[in-house]
Amino acid sequence: MATAVVVSASVPADPEKEKSEMAVEKVISPDPCIKHPLQNRWALWFFKNDKSKTWQANLRLISKFDAVEDFWALYNHIQLSSNLMSGCDYSLFKDGIEPMWEDNRNRRGGRWLITLSKQQRKSDLDRFWLETLLCLVGEAFDDSSDDVCGAVINVRAKGDKIAIWTTDCENKDAITHIGRVYKERLGVPTKVIIGYQSHADTATKSSSSTKNKFVA
Repeated sequence: MATAVVVSASVPADPEKEKSEMAVEKVISPDPCIKHPLQNRWALWFFKNDKSKTWQANLRLISKFDAVEDFWALYNHIQLSSNLMSGCDYSLFKDGIEPMWEDNRNRRGGRWLITLSKQQRKSDLDRFWLETLLCLVGEAFDDSSDDVCGAVINVRAKGDKIAIWTTDCENKDAITHIGRVYKERLGVPTKVIIGYQSHADTATKSSSSTKNKFVA
């Protein structure tokens, strides 16, 4: 173990020696090796629309993580959403939940949906998606975070979409709390309405005709 070096005030410090000691301390200090655990383990998925394959064959698991540092390492390694080809999706879901309606945790649920114009791809898409990810991994919805399954971003030529999926479309208290906090975190103006739709309604109707079950 290195002993502490006491430098007298009357003796000028050796800057090279100090630099060397700081470097050694940095190496032997365990602090940089300690990761900050997240409350949940998360899985990031990527979907590429190849019409020669089935929907499930186009869905690929990228990586799983359960620490703050691993989240940022993954986020900084992948393409920004605004650079993806049209027809591609990213999905971030709690480990054990697949990003599809048929999953047991999703099939009775729904989603808060943000629809962006073509112009917003450059100005808002990446910022909105990162804020959505931070809401999820940071458990931003308090106790209602337990109801969150994951989030999906759809990059499309007609306009991009971001959605937070929840597990029970009848749990009004949790859903409305999530919607209110989510809208605030994104900085969506008060006068702009965002809607929550059940997956059952979305599956049987076109997205333009799906009615909002709740609004924020």
